[in-house]
Amino acid sequence: MKLMNLKKLIFVTLFPLFGLANAQAQTGNIQGTITDENGIYVPGANVYMKSISKGGITDFDGRFTLVGIPAGDYTLTITYMGYADVEQQVSVTAGQTTSVGIVLNPTNVELDEVQVSAYGLSGQAKALNTQRTNLNITNVVSTDQIGKFPDANIGDAVKRIPGITMQVDQGEARNIIVRGLSPQLNSVTLNGSRIPSAEADNRNIQMDLIPSDMIQTIEVNKAVTPDMDADALGGSVNLVTRTAPQGFRLSATAGSGINFINDKGIWNGSLLVGDRTKDGKFGWMVSATINDNDFGSHNIEAEWTDEFEYNTGVEDEEGEPILEEVDVDPYTNVAEQRTYLVQRVRRSFAANLDYQINADNNIFLKTMYNWRDDRENRFAFAQEILDGEDIEAGDFTITNGVPTRFPAEVVRETKGGIAGGRNQNRRLEDQRMQNYTLGGNHLFGSLKFDWMGSYAKASEERLNERYAVYATEYIVNNDNSNPKYPIMTAANADDFNDMGAFEFDELTNENQYTEEEDRNFFANFELPADLLGNGGTLKFGARGRFKTKERNNDFFEYDFEDLYPTLADVPVKDYTNPDFLAGEKYRAGTFASEEWLGSLDLNSTNGEAVPDEYLPGNFEVKENVWAAYAMINQKVSDKLSVLAGLRMENTKLETEGNRVTYIEEDEDAGIEEGIEVEQVSDENSYTNLLPGIHFKYDLDNSTVLRLAWTNTLARPNYVDLIPRAEIINEDREVVVGNPELDPTTSMNFDFNAEHYFESVGIISGGVFYKRINDFIYTYITQAEGDTFGAGTAGYDVYQPLNGDAASIFGAEVSFQRQLDFLPGFARNFSIYLNYTYLSSSADGIRNEDGDERTDLDLPNTAPNMFNGSLGYADKRFSARLSANFSDSYIDEIGGNAFEDRYYDTQFFLDFNASYTINKNLRLYADVNNITNQPLRYFQSVKERTQQAEFYSTRWTFGLKYDLFKK
Repeated sequence: MKLMNLKKLIFVTLFPLFGLANAQAQTGNIQGTITDENGIYVPGANVYMKSISKGGITDFDGRFTLVGIPAGDYTLTITYMGYADVEQQVSVTAGQTTSVGIVLNPTNVELDEVQVSAYGLSGQAKALNTQRTNLNITNVVSTDQIGKFPDANIGDAVKRIPGITMQVDQGEARNIIVRGLSPQLNSVTLNGSRIPSAEADNRNIQMDLIPSDMIQTIEVNKAVTPDMDADALGGSVNLVTRTAPQGFRLSATAGSGINFINDKGIWNGSLLVGDRTKDGKFGWMVSATINDNDFGSHNIEAEWTDEFEYNTGVEDEEGEPILEEVDVDPYTNVAEQRTYLVQRVRRSFAANLDYQINADNNIFLKTMYNWRDDRENRFAFAQEILDGEDIEAGDFTITNGVPTRFPAEVVRETKGGIAGGRNQNRRLEDQRMQNYTLGGNHLFGSLKFDWMGSYAKASEERLNERYAVYATEYIVNNDNSNPKYPIMTAANADDFNDMGAFEFDELTNENQYTEEEDRNFFANFELPADLLGNGGTLKFGARGRFKTKERNNDFFEYDFEDLYPTLADVPVKDYTNPDFLAGEKYRAGTFASEEWLGSLDLNSTNGEAVPDEYLPGNFEVKENVWAAYAMINQKVSDKLSVLAGLRMENTKLETEGNRVTYIEEDEDAGIEEGIEVEQVSDENSYTNLLPGIHFKYDLDNSTVLRLAWTNTLARPNYVDLIPRAEIINEDREVVVGNPELDPTTSMNFDFNAEHYFESVGIISGGVFYKRINDFIYTYITQAEGDTFGAGTAGYDVYQPLNGDAASIFGAEVSFQRQLDFLPGFARNFSIYLNYTYLSSSADGIRNEDGDERTDLDLPNTAPNMFNGSLGYADKRFSARLSANFSDSYIDEIGGNAFEDRYYDTQFFLDFNASYTINKNLRLYADVNNITNQPLRYFQSVKERTQQAEFYSTRWTFGLKYDLFKK
């Protein structure tokens, strides 16, 4: 459908509805707000008018609206699990909207006065009530519930939800995988507005950028409805920020801690202040948080191969050496160990305002600014077997089919940044995400109208990122006797310590900048549409999302060989650590100091630009999405509700990038060696029609059955669509774009059953199936000849392709309950358990020879995921031991099965405790990563470590203060 026709259709549809709504003057409306005993909004409360069989559910801000009610006097009944039922008398006047404010109080009787406060069961009750009353399949976690776990950022909090696992970065949860679908296949929104990504190559959202203190509720929609963005194959995660309270609120946190990997400190603090005017119309809330974490990691990496060749010493007719291949078992041809020194400083600011103009109209402004400095030094000691032509017969030893001795290039690399300022001799990654949202809710007779416009921007800037590399060659002993901890060591120990033998190899300076801007606008309309006499609504609307993403990098090389010819000629530091977490046998050795690297005067006058290192990666993408939807929500009977609708999304893409080709020197033709840069661009557009239907059946007040059929999509990563070629000589790789990529689509079936306990808890179970078409994977082959320029023959070529189809079958079970049925103090215990099983398959994936591979799982689908915690809470003391497990899964498909990369099993164990000093003040203590769980990848089989990165344990403690005045 053409865009202009779509706009006309929307106008023609909406114009007469305003007249229809205003014509219904014989009825009135009720608009209300429900809060708890502390003045905090209550989402998911059930509001019902028995006399006319009409009702509604409160939203995240505790608001509800009932329209088209005949004039008269009524009784509103409000039910909420964990709270006493409330009845409120209300009078409705024709042509007017009546406002009511209702306060709920917790039912302490059933809980035997177990602490019910902002820190107790109320947060859990709010989350479960919202989950129970939602028509679609969701999981909801409130900020109070987050406080029960030792999670500083939203990523660590989300991993507690069923069906979710996280990929970590420096020990912190960053990329979200929902129901086995890759991070770029899930959407993350802030107050319903899509969060942009600060990463250049993908659509991943950096979940560790947002502090958990800034979020009121996390809602994971596993079966999206037509009024939600459709780009959510696994699910849609909506982060809801805090709203201005009904009365004055002051909340503050101050804490400290220690990272045991380096015995460096942790400092954190937060402040929240909010209030509302006496007339209740204007509310405001401002909040700020800061976290300063100085830590690091210990890392080992390896590459495995099953090929070995050496120089026979004989030349062919063209004078080239003849190489002899040797049959060998898999062995490490590259071994590396890295020491990271990292400091992360997070700052987050938010200001939220709302104004109730009158009973029919309110507007709101929600803002958030997140800013993270990530300072890093990295000291890498790498050893790599020489090319076969540089290995002679007497240079190597093969024992039992494994090369155990061979000549290697040995490298010592220092990574840092400029001295002084914010860099402090470290690489500074300045990452920011900001969001500004203006919206409103309005009533025109029986017509509900809400709108929202937002501007969001994410950026990542890495200026003056420097690398100093010194290299030598010597014979190494290769020990793969324990493939989980492979190691190479110098055959002659003196070679390892001879700094004069490590010669200047490379000195580089790189500047990187990535930016993504989102402009969103949507409008929703809702009217009563009771087709069967039991209540129903018609909802429809439109949305526009306009995105621009760009990456602009540069790269310079510097020749300082005359000034600093060897490591013996520069200031150095020894980073050998006897407590290296991968084992004391790993010795880092000596490196050029970060202070020396930061003090060097590197500029464009004494360096040489290397365009082939950065131009292929620079790009600009514009993506415009227009969407329209219509859906009907009909109550078929007292027990059965149906939501059915259709969403249409039109996507238009414009991409610009660079293709770099190497030019081989030809003296006869007078051609010099160099590169040729070609600017490339492409356009693409497509339209998707996405129907969906949801059934909700209430067996009784406590048991709910849900069934859903939905259709979703995932757009390709922007960088994959550019017809570019990026040659990475250091890794002998070529990355190629593919403008012909199709979006991935999925047809989804979900069934779920939930039973809620009156003592605030749930037991649930469900199954789901996804049929995925045109999923995208990275195809790896080898370059033939000089396809990508001189000298690129044999390079690994990485290109995104569409696979044929994939399927996922899964099952989820969850149990959450206060054990109040037990005698004595045992009733103060609570259990939180959930387990997810996944089985997947993928078709159409081809190996490096072009043959289709079979029996492959879809990448990033963990077969088993488990969360569990045992908690204890009495009137003052609470404690919780929490476990998080995710199974190993294939992360990256190689050119063949031997090259496949897997993300290994993770098992995290955390503990936290708190003591309530008085109703406002609380002492807390958290211990994270008790198991010292590393980030680990393995190649082909579980025993072959490709990367293992350790972070040790972290301990934090502090005080929390909360003051409420209604």
